[in-house]
Amino acid sequence: MNTPAQQSKAPIDGAALLDAVEAFHRRFNVFPTESAYVAVALWDAHAHLIDCFETTPRIAFLSPEPGSGKSRALEIVELLTPRPMSTVSASANALYRLVDSAEGLPTVLFDEVDTIFGPKAGADEALRGFLNAGYRRIGGALRCVGDGSNQNAQVFGSYCAVAMAGLGSLPDTVLTRSVIIRMRKRAPNEKVEPYRQRIHEKQGHALRDQVAKWADTVRDQVANAWPDMPDGVTDRPADVWEPLLAVADAAGGTWPARARAACLDLINAGQDNDEASLGVRLLTDLRDKVFCGADRVPTAVILEILLRMDDAPWGDLDDKPLNSRTLAKLLGQYVTPAIKPIKPRGIRTPAGTPKGYYAEDLTDAWTRYCPPPPEGSATSATSATPQVSGGESVADTATSTRHTPAETATPLFPVAG
Repeated sequence: MNTPAQQSKAPIDGAALLDAVEAFHRRFNVFPTESAYVAVALWDAHAHLIDCFETTPRIAFLSPEPGSGKSRALEIVELLTPRPMSTVSASANALYRLVDSAEGLPTVLFDEVDTIFGPKAGADEALRGFLNAGYRRIGGALRCVGDGSNQNAQVFGSYCAVAMAGLGSLPDTVLTRSVIIRMRKRAPNEKVEPYRQRIHEKQGHALRDQVAKWADTVRDQVANAWPDMPDGVTDRPADVWEPLLAVADAAGGTWPARARAACLDLINAGQDNDEASLGVRLLTDLRDKVFCGADRVPTAVILEILLRMDDAPWGDLDDKPLNSRTLAKLLGQYVTPAIKPIKPRGIRTPAGTPKGYYAEDLTDAWTRYCPPPPEGSATSATSATPQVSGGESVADTATSTRHTPAETATPLFPVAG
């Protein structure tokens, strides 16, 4: 039988410890997928090793409706992470000073984050800057410190672990730096153990302390780790998941395989569920609903087709329907193959020369930003780069045709040739 001293020197089973963290969450949280349990357990552990990484992913518990367990998820994360600081309202300056305090890096837990970034809250650019900059170790803010004319520039760090919970979504710059957990209301058959802080706080803290001890034993291993990414995971998603995969590899057991499966699952789910930016949605609708293989379309026809789409946002942009000026502004963010902003050009027709857009100007943006076209669509069956005959005009169907391309047997503006 081992003595207490011998037991204290025995290696800690990291896999069993992460199993215990996952099981603790399962007592009080109903997450939407098995991958979510894996990700949250790894995120809890990564917060104890944050000094080992170049980046720290945010984790966001989001739902469309209240009562979906988001705040409870944050409460359990709070029990298991080091130096937690819970808030529903904080200034960026206060957070910068918190991160720079002598007590060590905090784990910031933002509840009701929709009140900061939601549609009725306006954009808090300073706070968004804190969340974005603090994702990387090199992030920070330059501030003047002092009295009156005696001011000195000082850099305040912002690198720390951040967990968030809120309704709806988050700004794209925050979403892309986050592991997203899409919470749902519990079904009648989904039961959880009632959470009682007086009882369960001690249990959570005991588990937290074990994770902290284990983290100290693998700190060098994790700091020097370069975990293998699943196929196809690169760029920002790889930055987000690298710390979590490093933790899983250090724990061993089934965790490396489970972590990589969760990585692919949650990245794919994020791509399926996140609304595309307005610009990408516009480009995609132009390709799949408007042009459909045509080489040019007048602005008036584009607007008519887009505004008839019941499931699209074009009829209500800031309480106004899409117009030619907003269309030009949205498309002007992207460039033609000649690296010039996309702009309307004259289209020669028998009835005149209305302004419109050419497929050749849009093809580069379609290729770079849009998802693959649906199988069997006119776009996928037609060359992505129509050959425009410089001497021929396009029939002016803006006044004679009132059907979307999907309702016609041939494209609204057939490829000249």
